[in-house]
Amino acid sequence: MWFSTLRSVILLAWLSALIPGGSCEPMLVSNSLNTCQLDSQFTASLFRVVYTPNNNTAFLNIVATSSVEGSVVFDIAISAYGYNIIQTTIDPCKIGLAGLCPMTAGKIPLKFNLPVSDEAASQIPGIAYTFPDLDATVRVFLNMTDTGKSVACVEADISNGKTVDLIAVKWVLAIIAGLVLCSSAIINGLGHSNAAAHIASGALSLFGFFQAQAILGLTAIHLPPVVQSWTQDFQWSMGIINVDFMQDIFTWYQRATGGTPSTIFDSLTTVSVQVEKRALAALPDAAVNLYRRSAALIPRAAGALLKRANIMTGSGSYIVFGIQRVAFRAGIETTNLFMTGLTFFCLFVLITIGAVAAFKGLCELAVKQKWMKGDTFLEFRNGWLTVLKGILFRLTLIGYPQMAILCLWEFTQVDSPAEVVLAVFFIVGMTATLGWAASKVIRIARRSVAMHRNPAYILFSDPQALNKWGFLYIQFRASAYYFIIPVLGYTLVKAMFIAFAQGSGTAQAVGFLIIEAGALIAASVLRPWMDKSTNSFNIAICAVNFINAIFLLIFSDVFNQPPLVNGVIGLILFFLNAIFATILLIMVIVSTALVFYRKNPDGRYQFMADDRASFMKSQSQLTGTTELDALAATARGDKAGYKHGLDLDDDNESISSASMRRRTDTSNLTIPTGAVNSSYGRNNNNVNAPHSPVDPSVPLFPASGAQQRAPSPYNGSSAPLRPQHSGSPPEYRAQNNASPWQRGAGYD
Repeated sequence: MWFSTLRSVILLAWLSALIPGGSCEPMLVSNSLNTCQLDSQFTASLFRVVYTPNNNTAFLNIVATSSVEGSVVFDIAISAYGYNIIQTTIDPCKIGLAGLCPMTAGKIPLKFNLPVSDEAASQIPGIAYTFPDLDATVRVFLNMTDTGKSVACVEADISNGKTVDLIAVKWVLAIIAGLVLCSSAIINGLGHSNAAAHIASGALSLFGFFQAQAILGLTAIHLPPVVQSWTQDFQWSMGIINVDFMQDIFTWYQRATGGTPSTIFDSLTTVSVQVEKRALAALPDAAVNLYRRSAALIPRAAGALLKRANIMTGSGSYIVFGIQRVAFRAGIETTNLFMTGLTFFCLFVLITIGAVAAFKGLCELAVKQKWMKGDTFLEFRNGWLTVLKGILFRLTLIGYPQMAILCLWEFTQVDSPAEVVLAVFFIVGMTATLGWAASKVIRIARRSVAMHRNPAYILFSDPQALNKWGFLYIQFRASAYYFIIPVLGYTLVKAMFIAFAQGSGTAQAVGFLIIEAGALIAASVLRPWMDKSTNSFNIAICAVNFINAIFLLIFSDVFNQPPLVNGVIGLILFFLNAIFATILLIMVIVSTALVFYRKNPDGRYQFMADDRASFMKSQSQLTGTTELDALAATARGDKAGYKHGLDLDDDNESISSASMRRRTDTSNLTIPTGAVNSSYGRNNNNVNAPHSPVDPSVPLFPASGAQQRAPSPYNGSSAPLRPQHSGSPPEYRAQNNASPWQRGAGYD
C-alpha cells in the first residue's frame, strides 16, 4: 500500500511536469515596461499587452508619461535568450496609432486592440508559445523623424503563460520528503537502526538540496525566468507559503506593533511591477538614477522607510529583486515574508509534537487492545519523551537555514519592533541551541575516547544519548563526530551573504563561490559521512552546488559577457538541476521502498567501519540481566526511575553508570530475597571476594594470578585491580564486570 501511494505521487509529478502551467490558449504577454536609456522621455506606470495568435490581435492597456513632442519612428528589436531574432522599424503614422502620431507631451492613457499582420505573425516561431518561462524581450527606441536622435528607450519582457513554477510540483516534493522522513522514524522504531540511519541521512541530504535550490532564488543576482521559476518550486522548504487568511493576520499584526505594511498587490491595477531580470548594476539606468537622486533629497526618516520598502521608479512602477522577488512571485507582501516563514516553522514544530504524542497514544492503545505485540515500538514507548526531544533538535537543524536567513534579513528591514524582537529571539535561540548541542556531542565523544578509546562507544551504545543527540552525528562516521560544527558554520555564513548583501549581487556570487568551493573540498577530502555510498551522495550534491555558484557568478555580469551567454547558461542550470533532483528523488524513493519489502532491512547495508552496529543495543534487547546484576543495583541503592542531575547532562556519566542503571531497573526484575541475604552471609565468612574464571581485561582467556588489569585511562593509578577490593560482591562485580554483553567485547 505504501509503495502504491508513492507510485501515484511519482506519476502525478511526471504529469505535472509534462503539462506546463498556464492557459491552454497560445498567447504572448507582457506586464511591465522598463526604461533602458538615461533620461528617457517616455515611461509607463501601467503596461499590459496580450497577443493571441488565434485572432492575430494584440490588446494594449498602457498609462504612459511622455515629454516627447513631434513625429517619431519606433525602432523595434525582439530577442530570445539574448539572441536577436527580429529587427524592424514602425512608423506610427502609417499604421494609424492614435495619440502617437504626432506624439504630444503629457500623460497618455491607451487602451485598444491592435491588429497584427500575417507577415509579422509568421516571424514568431511556434516554440515561443509552448516553451515554459520564455526569456524574450522587446526593446523599442523612439527616434525623432527629422533628426534621427533617440529620445526614449523602453523594453518589455515577454511571457507565454507557461511556467515550471507549478503548485503540483511543490506538493509532490513536499510529500515525498515528508514520507521519507516518517519512514526512517518508523523503521528505527521497529529496531532496524542501520537502515533507518541510511534513510534519514538520505532524506536530510535531499531536503538540504531543496533548500540550496531555494536559496539560489533568494539571491539578488540576475536570474533568467526559467531559473526564477525553478527555484520558486522549492521555496516551500524555506517556509515561504502563501495562505490568504494568514497574510491578513500578519498585516494586522504588523500594524498593531507599530509597523507599516507594504501594499504592492493592492496597486497592481494601477501600476506595474518589474520582476528584476538584470543585476542591480545593470538595471535600467534611468530607474536606478532616479531612485538614488530622489533618495538623496528626502528626509533621513523617510529614507529609512524607503530602504526597506519596494523600490519605485520615477515612472511610478516598482522593481523587485532578490528576496523581494521571491515574495512577489509567491503572492506575499514583502513586509509579511518574515512572519510567514516564522509561522510555518512554528506550525511544523507543533504539528510534529502532536503527531509524536498521538502515535505514542495509539501504540499504547494497540498494545492494550492486543492489536499489536507488546514488544513493538517498545523502545519508543518507554522513552518517547527523549525521542521527542531528539526530534525537536532535528527540526531545529532542518529549519535553521530558513530561520537564519529570514531573521538576519529582518534586521535590515525592521518591519516592526515586535518582529525584530522575534527575529533576535529565534536566531539567538536556535544558534545557541545547536551550538550547545554540538559541543555536547563533542564532550560525549571525547569522554568515550578517554574511557574506551573509541568515540562510537558512548555515542551509539547509550540509547538516551543516541535518541537525543544522534541527529547531529549519526549521518557521519564516528571519528567525524565534529563535522556538524563546519556544517552549522557553512549554513550561517551563507545566510549572512543572503540577508546582508541584497544590494550587491556580485558580492553574493563571489561569496557563494568561495563557500561552495570550501564545502566541496572538505567533503571530498574528509569524506565524513557514514559509508561510501552516503559520501558519494553528499559529495555529488556539493559538486552541483558548486557548479550553481559558478553559474551565479556568470549571471552577475562580472565578465561582461553577451546576453546570449546568460540565456544559454540559464537553460543549462535548469536542466542540470532538474535531472539531478530527479535522480536524487528516485534514489531515495527506491532505497526507502526496498527497505519495506525486505525481511531484514539492515542486511541491505554494510556495517560501518566504526562498528556502531555492535553498540546500538536497544533497551528491549538488554533487559535480560542476571541476578548478579540485580544484586549490584540493589547494593548501589539504585531506585527505579531515578536519575540525578539535569536531563540534558547525559555525558556526565558513562555508559556503565547511567545506562546500566536504566538496564538494571529493579522495578522490572525479580530479585530473590534469599539470594541477597545469602550473598551477604557468605561475605561475612570470606575475606576474599570470589574470583571470576575470566579475566575481564583479557577477553575470553582464563585469568592468572600474575596478570594485572590495564590502568584506567582516566585514573592515574596503575595499581593492580584484584589485590585490593571491598568485601561486597555486588560492588566487586559492578567495578569489574559492568554488563553481560560488554564482557568479552574488548571495551571494558
